Amino acid sequence: MELALILLFITLFLIFIKPKYMGYSAVLMAIVAFFLNVVNLKDVVEVIDIVWDATLTFIGIIILSLVLEEIGFFDWAAVKIAKFSKGSGILMFVYSMLLGAVISALFSSDSAVLILTPILISKMQILKLNKKTFLAFVLAGGFMANTGSFLFVFSNLPNIITADYFDIGFIEYFKHMFLPSLVAIFVSVLFLFLYFKNNIPKKIDLDLLPECKSVIKNKKLFIFSWFFLVLLFTGFVIGDFYHIPVSFFALGGALLFLIIAYFTGVVSFKVLKKAPWQILWFSIGLYVVVFGLKDAGITSYLHEIIKNSNALEVGFLSAGLSGILNNLPSVMIMDMALKGIEHQALVYANIIGTNIGPKLTPFGALSTLLWFNILRKKGIKITFFEYIKFGIVITPIVLFFTLLILEV
Repeated sequence: MELALILLFITLFLIFIKPKYMGYSAVLMAIVAFFLNVVNLKDVVEVIDIVWDATLTFIGIIILSLVLEEIGFFDWAAVKIAKFSKGSGILMFVYSMLLGAVISALFSSDSAVLILTPILISKMQILKLNKKTFLAFVLAGGFMANTGSFLFVFSNLPNIITADYFDIGFIEYFKHMFLPSLVAIFVSVLFLFLYFKNNIPKKIDLDLLPECKSVIKNKKLFIFSWFFLVLLFTGFVIGDFYHIPVSFFALGGALLFLIIAYFTGVVSFKVLKKAPWQILWFSIGLYVVVFGLKDAGITSYLHEIIKNSNALEVGFLSAGLSGILNNLPSVMIMDMALKGIEHQALVYANIIGTNIGPKLTPFGALSTLLWFNILRKKGIKITFFEYIKFGIVITPIVLFFTLLILEV
């Protein structure tokens, strides 16, 4: 048991200090776990069977997001939201948070961070907002990237992994998560506003922003993208009825859209280089390491603890583990511990906990690590303790109200 835990913590440490090479780090430690007999070949085969659909789905959603970014889709959305606020700082803050939640739900939390964060930073620099306002939008935007990330199965990697593990369909998942997601978004926006209200200006000069039309690279492709997104979403629903893997539509649809965009001359196939291919090796490698904990009996121990628990308890346990270990190993550990427990609400509580809980610490989720990396490149400094102070106030409140709705 001690060796399995040591290997997991070494893996997480390597990922934290070098997130760019997270796939290599995870695979390296998985190989070490194999040669030290912490896991066996059967475990590796089982891991691949569990994560292949989730990982390919996630990569597909990211590729789709990158193509949309190239045509100016997200720039248009950010400018449109700003213009829609009519110069009100409060409305711009609220609308920006809602935009973050929508992008996170439709294109994953990592897309919201990778794409929306640089756009928000750029727009705030153009608007010449002061440092406190700047940080308020950045911190709140980073939080919303996880708040909206459990509405759909494909919105975040923990969702896909858990849905596949427990054989939860697209529609069934959505029915259970629709109301908790709305509550999470509403409570997040409310308490983020209360937390940052003194740093939000009453008026913002929108004349500094470009016109919405000017950021669109190809008008016809932009209009087509809306129809394509509706078609893709329809595919997810139809696929659920025929038990077609989500990755068939997510990755297949993303590549089809890329090909169409390529022939317009707006997008190059070079966009594929930006896709997080490291995620593929990261998911497999990390899950192999986590399987060592299962073989060591840790998941069985957790099973005995949570089998008579309620959604609040499981959600906060998942959140705490996510804050300490990172949400991916946490959701994997908890999924295995929940296997065989008939109370299905606990499965959804685990998903909620591993989506919202990572905001407790800077290393709670891959999206947060990517977020910090973007801020560092942009010259924006947020210390570990500044983030902890913010996360430890907002996260438990949002988590509590969201899990409370799940129990109703």
